[in-house]
Amino acid sequence: MPDHHEGTATIEWWANSSTCLARLGVYVTIRAAHEWTCEARFTPALSPEDQEGFDFLMELDPLFTLRFDEGGTLLVDVVAVPDDSGRLSLTAHEPANDRPAGSRRVAPPG
Repeated sequence: MPDHHEGTATIEWWANSSTCLARLGVYVTIRAAHEWTCEARFTPALSPEDQEGFDFLMELDPLFTLRFDEGGTLLVDVVAVPDDSGRLSLTAHEPANDRPAGSRRVAPPG
């Protein structure tokens, strides 16, 4: 079993199960050592307008769907790496029981 994966994917921000507000291409590097880690970069780089939209969505909720080109999906929490490199850190989303009823839901996998 390989301990890493590199390739293109898409991160999507879903307002609800039928409305995707953002679909952005990324190049991901995933490593599995003691735990799963994933780093991503936008491909192509975001325009200033797209960056502004992405920043807005991140402020609302950093929960995205990571959609692999092969068809698999994974819910991830996204954090911008604070070194101005444009890198993103993605971690597998673990639902919290403290989310209020009616909070945003993401699209189902597939």
